[in-house]
Amino acid sequence: MAKIACKGLSKQYDGGPPVLHPLDMQIDDGEFVVLLGPSGCGKSTMLRMIAGLEGISGGELSIGDKVVNDVPARERNVAMVFQNYALYPHMTVYNNIAFGLRRLKVAQAEIDRRVRDVASLLNLDTLLERKPRQMSGGQQQRAAIARAMIKTPAVFLFDEPLSNLDAKLRAQLRGDIKRLHQRLKTTTVYVTHDQLEAMTLADRVVLMKGGLIEQAGTPSDLYHSPRTLFAAGFIGTPAMNVVSGVVERGADGVFVKAVGQRWPLKAGRFSRLQNGQTVKLAIRPNYIRVVTREADGDLRQIRGTVELVELLGAEALVTFDCAGERVAALIPSDAVPALNSVVMFEFREADLHVFDAQSELNVALERDAGTKQQETQRTRVAHAIG
Repeated sequence: MAKIACKGLSKQYDGGPPVLHPLDMQIDDGEFVVLLGPSGCGKSTMLRMIAGLEGISGGELSIGDKVVNDVPARERNVAMVFQNYALYPHMTVYNNIAFGLRRLKVAQAEIDRRVRDVASLLNLDTLLERKPRQMSGGQQQRAAIARAMIKTPAVFLFDEPLSNLDAKLRAQLRGDIKRLHQRLKTTTVYVTHDQLEAMTLADRVVLMKGGLIEQAGTPSDLYHSPRTLFAAGFIGTPAMNVVSGVVERGADGVFVKAVGQRWPLKAGRFSRLQNGQTVKLAIRPNYIRVVTREADGDLRQIRGTVELVELLGAEALVTFDCAGERVAALIPSDAVPALNSVVMFEFREADLHVFDAQSELNVALERDAGTKQQETQRTRVAHAIG
């Protein structure tokens, strides 16, 4: 196993715009880190730089205690699993898994022992004599993982390995990968654009946008304490509700006007809000409940017209028209209001996030060192682009 350290790491092609802006990141020994973000955010480029498949434009990359900027991929002791399986179609599963060890001239008895051990771990025991075309997509991907595992690398790299599978197979293989990491404790970097994969697999998620790290933390950190509006919108299914608002601050306290309502805000969490400040209010659909009584205490209420009902099974996603803004709520499917009916629903202020409309930063979170560094990096990049 090995830790991975990136110091000021950057990437650009032939003098063009940066694909990765200078960034710092450390992945600890045995940690499972997921690089998450939309297409073009730089996550796959980062993975390929760690693997040695992409050159480094600036900064320093270390694996273990060794700087590997100029070390060839074959000498980095990493193993990579690709999106497209990359199995040899003319070889059996056994020979695909054993291929790397044969190139290293490992003794046949040792190859056979290790192939059967890894095949047992990934439930491939009965498939060793099959060729890839005789297997399902999930079985082929497990064979590709077995081929990577058998070299006992210091680092596992996964490049969107589940993208080509259907939903049931993705869920099954997610579990296989999670169990595999719990058993082997190998340092793992996993790239995906699917936030469900990130949330279920990762010890820590690194959310990327435009070649920058938007936020890094545990899945719980990103879900419950998004530092930016982008993080709030990207993490969570169904997506977080976002509506526009304006702050009113006076002798009687701090209020926000939004969706035709005026709510008081507790000064503790929102002490930095200024009078007249434009904000974005965000609340997750699963924190909203339909009610028939008046609000009290920490509860805030909204009136809306039922516009759309999407049945999801035990729950339904109900979308309301609230003074021209759409707000969705997850409601038990046996309590769904009728289309076009006017209903009242509520949420707790503690579940509300408020983002400054200009900076898109969460004003309810303390400005710790990580947030300040993020703001400085954004400013530096903005000046460079300008």
